[in-house]
Amino acid sequence: MSRTRLTRAVLDEQRAALGLEPHDGDDEPGTLRRAAFDTVLAAAGPDQVARPVVKGAVRFLLDRLAEIAPGRSVEVRVPPHAAVQCVDGPHHTRGTPPNVVEMDAITWISLATGRLTWDDAMQDHRVRASGSRADLSAYLPLPLG
Repeated sequence: MSRTRLTRAVLDEQRAALGLEPHDGDDEPGTLRRAAFDTVLAAAGPDQVARPVVKGAVRFLLDRLAEIAPGRSVEVRVPPHAAVQCVDGPHHTRGTPPNVVEMDAITWISLATGRLTWDDAMQDHRVRASGSRADLSAYLPLPLG
């Protein structure tokens, strides 16, 4: 069974299903990921969007987190979609990192867009965070301008 990649065709099919215009940007990964994010926002929720589009949105938001919090002291995981290292500070080179944050795609998109607060996500056990640097509340919601 092959996995479907985020391509213009997959993105445009999803956008059409939501009554949106086709993607009018280029086919560069960053541009497609931003369009995937915009598509997810237009849907009733991430669970209403095709998996490759959700993955593109997750990757866009993780890349944005790494831009605003560069470093390698925290690993943020959104399985099975993607992971990124971010936040300045000491980093590891082997094995499991000491600072890990893990959550599902819906939680990540909700946190990144401000639809869910870090405190609420932690209280509801929607985020698993370990390590002294694993609190991402200072970076959320992400500036998306």
